[in-house]
Amino acid sequence: MSVRLKIALTIFATGFVTALAVLATVVFAFQRFEHETTYQRASAFLGRVVATYDNLFEMHERYPEDFTLFLKNLVLFEPDTQLYLLDPEGTVLASTGSVQLPPGFKVAMGPVRQAASTPGMAYVMGDDPERMDADAIVTARPVGRRAIRSGEPVAGYLYLVCHKEGLPATRWQVLRASFAQPAMWLITAIVALTTVLAALVIGSVTRPLKRLTQAVAALSEKGLQEGAAHAQPLLPPATRDEFGQLTQAFGAMLATLRKQWDALRRLDHFRREAVSNLSHDLRSPLTATTACLETLQARWAGDATRQDDHRLAEVALRNTRNAARMVQSLGDLATLDEPAFQLRRERVDLHELLADIAARFAEPAAQRGVALTALHDGEHPVVAEVDVELFERAVANLVDNALKFCGAGCHITVQAEERGHEVVVSVRDTGPGIAEADLPHLFDRFYQARQSVAPATGEGGKGLGLAIVKRIVELHGGSVAVTSSLTHGTEVKLVLPSATSPKLARENP
Repeated sequence: MSVRLKIALTIFATGFVTALAVLATVVFAFQRFEHETTYQRASAFLGRVVATYDNLFEMHERYPEDFTLFLKNLVLFEPDTQLYLLDPEGTVLASTGSVQLPPGFKVAMGPVRQAASTPGMAYVMGDDPERMDADAIVTARPVGRRAIRSGEPVAGYLYLVCHKEGLPATRWQVLRASFAQPAMWLITAIVALTTVLAALVIGSVTRPLKRLTQAVAALSEKGLQEGAAHAQPLLPPATRDEFGQLTQAFGAMLATLRKQWDALRRLDHFRREAVSNLSHDLRSPLTATTACLETLQARWAGDATRQDDHRLAEVALRNTRNAARMVQSLGDLATLDEPAFQLRRERVDLHELLADIAARFAEPAAQRGVALTALHDGEHPVVAEVDVELFERAVANLVDNALKFCGAGCHITVQAEERGHEVVVSVRDTGPGIAEADLPHLFDRFYQARQSVAPATGEGGKGLGLAIVKRIVELHGGSVAVTSSLTHGTEVKLVLPSATSPKLARENP
């Protein structure tokens, strides 16, 4: 979910909740207005009755049956109301209601005294003798006698109860006509207007963030060299708000990264050029030195007096050849690291390629007493598009490396398998294995994992062969994995896209 959508949903939800709160407030205010109006009307009615008739208690005592009829006549024009005569303790003496109350029935005196003694109240809720399960709007007025008795200033109360009936159908229609429909249309229009305004505000606020996101995406997709050129025009104009500050910070970071990238690119170009030139310049003297040492070794081969010189020449020749191979490897790595380097892919059967490599190393393996086998599972070929020369060199480096550390009686197998859209080429040996601590650094340049081999012999290499293997596999869009344990041998897997892989189709449209 995008930030724009989140903000829009938040504003819409806030507006919707606000509209509901406004409706609830209006309904509550309307109900309170109804209560206050009813209470004021009832209070005015009781005030007129008490002011007109000051002998209510005498009338009740002399003519109790006629007094009840008198009360009913009083509320004849006050619908949904009941009038009661109470004594000072709240006992109902006379009632206009249709419900027969039990003798001695009392109502709560708190609301009665509050309504009778506090003028100007908004409204008072009290007991409804006919419906004691709910409060009702009540009002009361104290009633005295004409002949005031000692210690009896209030003879009782005239108590009026307004039933909480639902509004009649006609009043509900008036309410809907005067409030509901216009209010709903007004609220709908306000929500729609605020939603449009909110969308415009959200668009203007989040537009810089969207452009920043596009700039970061361009930088991530195209890399720092090309992505920086595409990201710069996407940056929004700098403003004084937080997005403007973020834009300035991103622009400054982008400028710093471009400077660092240019510096690193120049240094890397200088390194590769220096290594390539050094490799090229060292090949001629090393070749000449090798030729001279071979000549001396041939001259001293049959001379018994030159046996010591012959051994020294042999050691010098071996180290010179190792140095020449290392210089050649350095030059090859520099070439493979060139950004402009392109593979010459060909569609080949890896089974045939591995069989050729096994045949090339068959004699050296036999001399060491090592069995070398190229496994071929099934009748179907394993086809991949590879640079034959480079990939053959990568597998040959692995086989040669395994031969250096496998003793007599060991077994080396090479195999190619197709797994879905991937091809796995594995080189396994039953040699001494590699320590677990050395596995993460095995393909680092100039790292030698087999410390048991004396460097002076040159048999252990200089840590460039496996680095070249990794680089060749990476150029093919693959990966390298190694599993090994001491005394249990080593297995190196080269995972490449198969000839039908979608990844390979994207790389070679």
